[in-house]
Amino acid sequence: MSQERERERERERRTDAGMRVDFGVLGPVLAWDETGEAVSLKGPMHRAVLARLLVARRHVVPVSRLGEDLWEEPPADAVGTIRTFVAGLRRALEPDRPPRAPARLLVTEGPGYALRAAHDEVDAWRFEKAAGSRGDLRPADLVSRLTDALGSWRGPAYADFADEPWVRAERSRLTELRLHAVERRAEAQIALGAAAEAVPDLDAHVAEHPWREDAWQLLALALYRSGRQADALSVVRRARKMLSDRLGVDPGPRLRRLEADLLQQADHLDPGPGGTADQVWAQAAAAYESAVASRARTRLESTAGLMRDLAVTGGDGLEAARRHRVAAVAAAEQLGDPELTARVIGIYDVPAIWTRSDDPVQAEWLVGAAERTLQLLPAANHGAAQGRLLATIAVESRGTLPTEPATTGAGAGARAFQAARQAERIARRLNNPSLLAFALNGLFMQTFHRAGLAARRDAIGAEVVSLSAHNDLVTYEVLGHLIRLQSRCALADFSGADQHAAAANTLSERHELPLVSVFTTWYQALRASMTQPLRTAESAYKEAADRLDGAGMPGLQRGLLPLARLSLYVRHNRPALIAEMDGRTDWGPYEPWVRPVLLVSQGHDDAARHVLRDIASPPRDLMFEALWCLVAQAAIRVDDRAVMRRASLQLEPASAELAGAGSGLITLGPVSGQLNALASALARP
Repeated sequence: MSQERERERERERRTDAGMRVDFGVLGPVLAWDETGEAVSLKGPMHRAVLARLLVARRHVVPVSRLGEDLWEEPPADAVGTIRTFVAGLRRALEPDRPPRAPARLLVTEGPGYALRAAHDEVDAWRFEKAAGSRGDLRPADLVSRLTDALGSWRGPAYADFADEPWVRAERSRLTELRLHAVERRAEAQIALGAAAEAVPDLDAHVAEHPWREDAWQLLALALYRSGRQADALSVVRRARKMLSDRLGVDPGPRLRRLEADLLQQADHLDPGPGGTADQVWAQAAAAYESAVASRARTRLESTAGLMRDLAVTGGDGLEAARRHRVAAVAAAEQLGDPELTARVIGIYDVPAIWTRSDDPVQAEWLVGAAERTLQLLPAANHGAAQGRLLATIAVESRGTLPTEPATTGAGAGARAFQAARQAERIARRLNNPSLLAFALNGLFMQTFHRAGLAARRDAIGAEVVSLSAHNDLVTYEVLGHLIRLQSRCALADFSGADQHAAAANTLSERHELPLVSVFTTWYQALRASMTQPLRTAESAYKEAADRLDGAGMPGLQRGLLPLARLSLYVRHNRPALIAEMDGRTDWGPYEPWVRPVLLVSQGHDDAARHVLRDIASPPRDLMFEALWCLVAQAAIRVDDRAVMRRASLQLEPASAELAGAGSGLITLGPVSGQLNALASALARP
């Protein structure tokens, strides 16, 4: 009797007996009964025993080996403890088995135990069969089969036992099978002429595994056949730079030949009618996978590089970039190679202009990963890597500066400021333009330790623009113009801000950077608010807010439109309109400092006094002066002198600036006017 037939009969016997159990290892280890209900697998050690037996793939695992794998130092009663775990698992997996009847699934055999699951009862085994589908299947059938198979992955294989030595080889093998399946599916999609459907998954795939040179080739070819020759060439050149900078090697002959063919628009690159960029992408991806199947480290670097480019597309691209970036960093850390982890973290040098994080939890995790990697990274010959890690800490720590009193000498804010300075010094010492641009971005994020620093930020922006223009760092050149736009607004130089907005728009259109228009559209609304009637300005802000929908920037979006409207009503002295705003308005992170103004506009002075009594200082970011001005107005109204003195102290350094205009989005007018109002109120007997 063949082994396959024996397995089939065993499956039928268990199914007939109502004992079918399905096991999942493509993610956390789980089990389901014949109704699809999750089986309770008791405690973590029970699940570890089950996972270890599943790794053995129906073979017997001796009790002694189980003990060695389950504990670093097996306890004296390890054998008895393992028997207890096995008994508990048997009750969970075969609840209807009569007393003293032999187990049919988790069996005792010789010196140990084996899990006799049928081939179709373990998701990983089913996946293997689908991933090994014959090459002569029609593309449509192969796409369908592989799509279903890839859909069975709920996370990394054996996710809850990733650190266990006994599972590493199996995890690596299954991961390689998954990568191969992704590429085979894409190849089949391209053969079907559905290349556009393959591109998003392949983008993420190549980004996660950037060391695969054939994948770069496929991506470039796919872009070319999509009519994006410039982007295709950019990908090839980025691949060349990555291979040179990170691995110290030149591109292989196929990638070099492709670059030449792209420049010449070689006829063979475009198959004509019936051929698409996606078709080429899939074919190349399959070749890439087969050629670079085992180079996980290079793939992780490429992941970070592609996620960097994906981030500037906004919307789903930005959200996917953040998600896949964290996955790539986590995977690099799992490999235990700090130099690789430093490269994967540092390559994601996406320019950041807004001072509130879109995902604070994720940002905190990335800062932790960068700090851990810095501790492990050898000091010698890793200056650039250290600089990028430090710049990452500075950028990802946006919004963590201490609040009141202003200081750079304590807590996370002090560390981020220090990291920014260290990154800048390293970059200047190494004469590394791209690292310096990244470090200056981090320094910009840390120049909010007090109000009134628009001129300092303007100088940073000017250096970023000059540095980037001379070194072809397009995204950083845009960043520099946006920094200067914000700074010139704060300094009431709208003519200068106009020039920087125009320059940023020109670069964004030329290089397909859609997120830039979000900021320049909001700037145009700010300009309208300074010169146009109230209702016209409101309409401009509504149009700007529409640009935020789907942009993938919740740290910017939440509460911004209500705050913009409030700034208009305050400057136009419309308390009735302010009073109407409260309701169910989502003020996002600005609510604590907006609340007192709303209360006094509604005549609730006592409630406003109560809120002001314990009010904290606003975060030290682009909205710092604006929020203090709102608090000051409420404090003047209810004659809260303690808060008035606090507001005056915090706002005084910005006396020559426009409150909130440093955001490039809103303003409450000259800070000097608010300071004068505070001084007059405090002078009253």
